[in-house]
Amino acid sequence: MANEIDLHLGKRLRRRRRLLGLTQQQLAGAVGVRFQQIQKYECGANRISAARLWQLSEALEVPIGYFYDGLSDAPRHEPAPERTEGSGEMFARKETLDLIRAYYQLGERPAAACSTSPSPCTPNTKRSEARLPRPSSL
Repeated sequence: MANEIDLHLGKRLRRRRRLLGLTQQQLAGAVGVRFQQIQKYECGANRISAARLWQLSEALEVPIGYFYDGLSDAPRHEPAPERTEGSGEMFARKETLDLIRAYYQLGERPAAACSTSPSPCTPNTKRSEARLPRPSSL
């Protein structure tokens, strides 16, 4: 049976891997194991050693503490509180991760859209100059 900490580390591992758009095979290759081992880590069936956690944190570009974020300090024998949508579990949904990935793939606003008129999006405009004009009725 998986320990609560092992399950938590596995969930955080899966979340970060999916957020970066990596497959289990790609992550396994980066740390020198087979993809089945990554599967076992993610479901909490196998414990992650300190050395492997270091390798995973390097491959996923996060500090080691990332994997422990969100672990409660509550006694382990009490049942875990019911999770709500706002508790961070929404990041476990594939659709949310797809949306985040798509957002980060968006480039900056195209220069052609800004060059048609002098507007707040002109690249050389200072922030103080980029304010929209106030309506004359105010």
